[in-house]
Amino acid sequence: MMDCFAKPGAAAVPIAAVAAADFKTWLASQDAAVKAWIDANDFAPKAGKYLAVPGAKGGLALVVLGRGDKASMWDFGDLPKALPAGRYRLEGMDGADDGDQATAAALAWALGSYQFNRYKAGGEAKAKLVWPAAADRAKAEREAKGVYLCRDLINTPTNDMGPADLADAAKELARAFKAKFKVIEGDQLLKKNYPAIHAVGRASDRAPRLIDFTWGPAKAPKVTLVGKGVCFDTGGLDIKGPAGMKFMKKDMGGAAHVLGIASVLMAAKANIRLRVMIPAVENSISGNSMRPMDILPTRRGTTVEVANTDAEGRLILADALWEAVAEEPELLIDFATLTGAARVALGTDLPALFCNDDTLAADILAAGDGVEDPLWRMPLWDGYRPMVEGSQADLTNAPEGGYAGAITAALFLEHFATPEKGKPIPWAHVDLMAWNRSGKPGRPMGGEAMGLRAMAAMILTRFQSGPVKPAAAKPRRPRRVVTPARPAKPARKAR
Repeated sequence: MMDCFAKPGAAAVPIAAVAAADFKTWLASQDAAVKAWIDANDFAPKAGKYLAVPGAKGGLALVVLGRGDKASMWDFGDLPKALPAGRYRLEGMDGADDGDQATAAALAWALGSYQFNRYKAGGEAKAKLVWPAAADRAKAEREAKGVYLCRDLINTPTNDMGPADLADAAKELARAFKAKFKVIEGDQLLKKNYPAIHAVGRASDRAPRLIDFTWGPAKAPKVTLVGKGVCFDTGGLDIKGPAGMKFMKKDMGGAAHVLGIASVLMAAKANIRLRVMIPAVENSISGNSMRPMDILPTRRGTTVEVANTDAEGRLILADALWEAVAEEPELLIDFATLTGAARVALGTDLPALFCNDDTLAADILAAGDGVEDPLWRMPLWDGYRPMVEGSQADLTNAPEGGYAGAITAALFLEHFATPEKGKPIPWAHVDLMAWNRSGKPGRPMGGEAMGLRAMAAMILTRFQSGPVKPAAAKPRRPRRVVTPARPAKPARKAR
């Protein structure tokens, strides 16, 4: 992965990153040849736009990179693949005060160099960046590796990324950091009381499983990550059409995200006891598929009416979240490619954040703004809670009408993320696309990490140096309405 960087030593072409407001002053300091070339090309320093300036001997003498009114790390994202092969360096980012900016630029360079080439060669970035002296190399590398891992897992097709393959990927990561790893597979899920995971995955000839690993000192603050691992989603008997099914290899994007976050946290030696749980299944069709209006038991004892077999992600997350709650972690976070409703509300680039704790939500949003990995908070609106109630079971997995689909899905999960007694556990649910429909600077088309760096930054800050300072209030942030939790129903035995 780090082939996109070069060691210091030989000459490198300077990259001058210039903001539009400073461009005239900068241009006045250049020699006549540079001024003439910029004028001949009518170059305007817009964000992310660049101009290669030739030298007297035919090679490159300089690359001028435009930056907007607000500098962004993504200004550097297109350069690795756009520039010709060679060595480059960032000009003017070597001072003691340039650390954050240099680190962000180096990270953007790494993310812009990404290429998924497991099945097809080509497309690799040929331009190499000399590590900026001021950059925090360890930070940039661990974040890039976490994002690469996430992208690679999502981009891999299901024939090579089924439940067993996903478990192997998690096991490899756990081994690399000496984490304790285990898997509950197939009918053992019933014996161990994970009936919802089993019900969703039993129709596939690739057995469902619960992937589970822990890392860190037992007495450190407990942080638990849960990721939706639907390795392919046909929709079940409520089958999707071809367009809806085409990219369902990405339905394990939540699992990819929690593994990427875990990679960052473990590499940073976070002061936490980390637990990662991934219910891994294929939602397939066969004679033993779950049917519409089946009533399923769950690990909590709550019964669920299956109004739609294509709303399977919340079912497998229910069992995993309830197991997570039993340990009473200080923080519980889940990632899931859960609803089309969230994409309708926020589009494909912006993950929806649901959270039962205002301080935690503010910390996540502040971290996202700080690392240019934004999320948008949506409400756990108590007025919609009756929509999640079943007619013949405790809950339904797909309320009638389809309105407020992302919110009702989050309310469904909240039931399983809330202890029966005692204080609520600070919990965040991220509903995301995990896929770029088109390429953007530093973010190629295909599997994408969304909210991964934000969540890792929040956790590292919260447990190593105190809570994240909340971002300044902005009118675009919808206010969270705090509502009392509904009393839990008595637990029922799993059938």
